[in-house]
Amino acid sequence: MKSILLCFALLTCAASAANIVIMTVEDPNNYEAPRTMREFAEKELRPLGHHVTIIDGDKPQMHHFTGLVEALKDADLLVLFSRRRFPPKEQMAAIRAHLAAGKPLLGIRTANHAFLPKPNEVVDASLAPWPEFTHEVLGGENTGYETKGLPYSVSVPDGVKTPLLEGVNVANIRGYQSMYKVLPLAADATPILIGTAQAGANTSPQPVAWTRTYGSGKARIFYTSLGAPEDMRSADVRRLLLNAVAWTLQK
Repeated sequence: MKSILLCFALLTCAASAANIVIMTVEDPNNYEAPRTMREFAEKELRPLGHHVTIIDGDKPQMHHFTGLVEALKDADLLVLFSRRRFPPKEQMAAIRAHLAAGKPLLGIRTANHAFLPKPNEVVDASLAPWPEFTHEVLGGENTGYETKGLPYSVSVPDGVKTPLLEGVNVANIRGYQSMYKVLPLAADATPILIGTAQAGANTSPQPVAWTRTYGSGKARIFYTSLGAPEDMRSADVRRLLLNAVAWTLQK
């Protein structure tokens, strides 16, 4: 136990005073992300000394994330909680450059279709969708969701021990919104939480949080499909995200 606490303390220290950019968007289907991310930044991140810049999408027009290019130049971590938005090419190039430099990304819920057009959706030539992002970067899939058997329970896979779960009482976590279908995961992805729907659902258990690295720079990637407003009210979910911030920033 002492070694686990020491490990988490080291992670927290490594993450102090980081420059964090949160990329989000106001959307009826984006789970109140701008509000919950502002609260998370104000109550959880800034008190730890982090400098947080929140970039709201669709400003001045849909798909545009004003200020993103400048913000990412000095960013230590990109937090992504946006859905089906296709930034202009310069802004998408800045996201790709961040990852190519080996800098980390923390994806929350709708990040698994952040840059994915709907089937047959026509995208303006000035914009840059990245439909492969879900598979290539996050290391999962976007194949639908399960709305039956809610709330689903969350458990830790057998044999998994990680400081990412330090201080997290997994038994307290319930998924009250749809459970995303994300399988199969990339071979190098490590699931740390599994969601299991109640009787009546047609979906097998699904990973709801995992880690991996991306690209030659080994950018640390953390993703969780938790993040709905009900989830963000949970102290254990917020602690999970804080641990993830610390983990992604660890060198």
